[in-house]
Amino acid sequence: MPHYPGVDAEGFIQSLPEQPLQPAFSHLVDELRAMLSRRFPALLDGLYLYGSVARGDARPGTSDLDVTLVLARAPSAAEQQRLEATRRELEARHPEVSKIDFDIGVLSEVLAPDNRYRWGFWLKHQCRCLWGNDLGLRFEPFRPSRALALALNGDFPQVLESYAQQLEQAREPHLQQRLQRVAARKALRSANLLRGEQEQGWPTTLEEHAQLLSAAEPGMSEYAVFFLRQAYAPHGSASEFVQRLRAYSALLAGQSAG
Repeated sequence: MPHYPGVDAEGFIQSLPEQPLQPAFSHLVDELRAMLSRRFPALLDGLYLYGSVARGDARPGTSDLDVTLVLARAPSAAEQQRLEATRRELEARHPEVSKIDFDIGVLSEVLAPDNRYRWGFWLKHQCRCLWGNDLGLRFEPFRPSRALALALNGDFPQVLESYAQQLEQAREPHLQQRLQRVAARKALRSANLLRGEQEQGWPTTLEEHAQLLSAAEPGMSEYAVFFLRQAYAPHGSASEFVQRLRAYSALLAGQSAG
């Protein structure tokens, strides 16, 4: 069969390759795994790595450490505070990453049939299990589809508007740049909603999402260039970014609904 970007020879979306972690991040990941499993042995069902460190293309001092925690049950307020304290403790000790993010899900929510596309795809194709119960093994590989793209990024109007409002309230330049960076990445990944029903490839990198955006709608090219730059090196005023973000979101909503 023809080769399409982001899929294997059988037409399934590619999963992360099994390879050693980059040496610059291995100590941090080892400490993260040991600390969380020691402090939350009954609460934590599984610990997963995703993003650039999981893929093996992270940039020391620039990239984030992205972690998914699947919890056996909903955490108490005290446990939430301890998780956040642990995250901050690790972040303060490891300048090799710009920040550490915990993406948290509860086991019953993760395994709910309605969340098969969202959580099933995420754990099967985007994560590496570091500790605990590897739920990714429960799911069959996924094929590219617009339904999958919608499950993953159909929330973009709400998410992008939330980032816009946070940027309007942020006063510290460091916080503004962080928000611009994550909002730009969400904006680019949401471009997968413009895929056709028959398209058999699947974008994986930010660059591939930007290419999809430019190819899908000629008027989107400037947004593709703008958000790709912001995703790696945030710059310019927050007010200008918010204006472009909202304009893009409205345009994408109209195009993806067609």
